[in-house]
Amino acid sequence: MKDSDAKCLGNTEKQVEAGGQNNPQTRSQNVSAITRRQFLESAAGASILAGIPASALTRESKGEVPRRTLGRTGEKISALGLGGYHIGKRELPESESIRIIRTAIDNGISFLDNCWDYNGGESEIRMGKALHDGYRQRAFLMTKIDGRDKKSAKAQIEESLRRLETDRIDLLQFHEIIRMDDPERIFASGGGMEAALEAKKAGKVRFIGFTGHKSPDIHLKMLDTARKHQFRFDAVQMPLNVMDAHYNSFEKKVLPVLVKDDVGVLGMKPMGDQIILESKTVTAVECLHYAMNLPTSVVITGCDSIQILNQALGAARNFRSMKSNEVVALLAKTAQAAQSGKYEPYKTTHNFDGTYQNPQWLG
Repeated sequence: MKDSDAKCLGNTEKQVEAGGQNNPQTRSQNVSAITRRQFLESAAGASILAGIPASALTRESKGEVPRRTLGRTGEKISALGLGGYHIGKRELPESESIRIIRTAIDNGISFLDNCWDYNGGESEIRMGKALHDGYRQRAFLMTKIDGRDKKSAKAQIEESLRRLETDRIDLLQFHEIIRMDDPERIFASGGGMEAALEAKKAGKVRFIGFTGHKSPDIHLKMLDTARKHQFRFDAVQMPLNVMDAHYNSFEKKVLPVLVKDDVGVLGMKPMGDQIILESKTVTAVECLHYAMNLPTSVVITGCDSIQILNQALGAARNFRSMKSNEVVALLAKTAQAAQSGKYEPYKTTHNFDGTYQNPQWLG
């Protein structure tokens, strides 16, 4: 259900980097994920490298949140995005949610994540209120819908527009593509894609993408189904983190395809909704930096307090491209913990599948 991380950087100084007894040099040969350099030199080779804009690999200026290009759209967005789920939580006062959103924008975060089903619509309602007073013009606004047929998709788009108090959504995404039949349902005659394309033609939607956290094979099927219908997505969202790199990996299977085709890459769950931090193998900052070091357009993380937001902003401002040996060492620390998918339950259980719990949202 949640496409971003809660408590993105809380108590970083208390997190233990276990695994220090492991020598990264002796374990590097066992690391299953490709390093950044290997990624750029693999598979599609020069064509992949050519597809990554310089702004996606380096910071633009000291002390600022980096900005990157969203695939072939040409849109410049912040390399760090604010997750939408956590700003709508019941225990968080609405006034504090609005303050978090506006503080994020004031400090260089332009990419805002949301979804029609987050907190029964409360996340979109609060974000809509926060975007008054000129903030909407400073934000790149993304939200997601669950509808697989045209009728439900159209209704959810209209409801999201009302809640967000806007006449356009910058990026509309089909949410939780986690079933093998989701692509066919969306692209079928009378499917959800018809509603999205009509909304785009009417100027209510600028770009179209999809998101999912279950299986890279399902993502690849969605991309293949789109090609068969002569359609190319503008952006794709998926888990990209130090555990994914080892287990049923979106980084290995999907990321090279997106980069080659110049599709915007939206990284989510950099800390696996905090669960990765429970492994005691990496810190929150390491998690964010790893995801930002990949050719992502934006890394989305959830922040439910100003303190957490400020820590996330610091991580983004201090980001530097990681050296290949640093990547290898980081992956070596997480390799053993990642093997069974224990710290990625969004892949292995239904605990994160909002549409599994509420199939009526699909239409």
